[in-house]
Amino acid sequence: MKVKVISRNPDEYLRETKLDIHKVSRNYDPALHPFEAAREYTRALNAVKLEKVFAKPFIGNLDGHRDGISCISKHPKRLSVLISGAFDGEIRVWDMPQQICLREFVAHNGIVRGVIYTPDGSHFITLGDDKTIKTWKALSPQFGEDEEPVNTVLSKTVLTGISHHRKKPIYATSGELCQIWEESRNEPVRSITWGVDNLHDIEFNPVETNLLASCASDRSIILYDMRENKPLRKVVMKLRTNKLSWNPMEPFIFTCANEDYNLYTFDTRNLKHPINVHMDHVGAVTYVDYAPTGKEFVSGSYDKTIRIFEAGKGHSREIYHTKRMQRVTCVHWSLDNKYIISGSDEMNIRIWKARASEKLGPLKPREKAALRYSEALKEKFASHPQIKRISRHRQIPTHVYNAQKELRTIKEKVKRKEANRRAHSKRGEVPHIPERKKHVIMEHQ
Repeated sequence: MKVKVISRNPDEYLRETKLDIHKVSRNYDPALHPFEAAREYTRALNAVKLEKVFAKPFIGNLDGHRDGISCISKHPKRLSVLISGAFDGEIRVWDMPQQICLREFVAHNGIVRGVIYTPDGSHFITLGDDKTIKTWKALSPQFGEDEEPVNTVLSKTVLTGISHHRKKPIYATSGELCQIWEESRNEPVRSITWGVDNLHDIEFNPVETNLLASCASDRSIILYDMRENKPLRKVVMKLRTNKLSWNPMEPFIFTCANEDYNLYTFDTRNLKHPINVHMDHVGAVTYVDYAPTGKEFVSGSYDKTIRIFEAGKGHSREIYHTKRMQRVTCVHWSLDNKYIISGSDEMNIRIWKARASEKLGPLKPREKAALRYSEALKEKFASHPQIKRISRHRQIPTHVYNAQKELRTIKEKVKRKEANRRAHSKRGEVPHIPERKKHVIMEHQ
């Protein structure tokens, strides 16, 4: 004869102290309960609603500049340090956690066009409209010392952008032509040109460190190799590209911010058409920067908003905006993958969370487990209409909403016109061109 005995271990349900949380026993086997799917759906619905309740992405702002922010640079070794340049030639060094300015000085006459840290973080280099490249110490001067640059280089050409090599003491500048400089020399080591009036942005590849790319005024994107004496390849777009960013995990992928309100992700092995077109902005996109994971990137635009895109998707997963924020001039993703820093025309630098509803600070093991469970539920029921509707909903400014509506009408009109022409023409006379092939004019090698 079998006798089944219910045994209970007090350690499973009793608290050690009165301050502890009550232990809840849960059965994780869905086969043992007929309503498990319904219960999980309700939990997923609650999780996605709570995500919206706790979505408060704005953390704080760094104010003090007396003119619009023109450029921002992250410290390569310290997460808390940030450097910014303004349209009046002023440079400021910030302590982000305390939201205070550590240093301020006027570096150039006119706009600061670029600022970049050296790989070891001991110096930073600035360039401005006064055709000078200045190297400064990262440490603040001692009491009584003046703010003086360590080295000043006078360029013969106009300078518009700067990018530093990942490891070597080499940096590249854009302007009337692409120039490669060594930190120890006052003359460019190499000048590379491809019949273009002006280059307005340049970027070293963080993985394949001999590669660099630049955006030109003739609407082209040019790829260079430092080991060659001439440019490698060139792709011409329909409208001008403002900024370019390399994927830090896939060295052959880059994303560029364009004047036609879109961002384009290219594979350098095939530049005939982009591998993805990222839409949603309703103004010229001015800046783009990848997350250190390479899975997402952030963009800033003249439509006064910041958008976060997943690398493989065509539409943004998040939009950030405030009533006071004006045209976004630069935007960066922090090296710990948790924050986004943006600079805009109205003289403020803003700090945002990369995930709007994420809790800051240390988490207890139970909290981590609950968050992982919520994420798994949201992923499981992501395609359910109700959960999809709640998770996709965003509060956007009226001017963006109206502009989106107008753009949608224009695109529908163009599609309808093409469909009508195709229907009333000979077969093959009006070919159907995919969206990804519409925006590239030609490719040169």
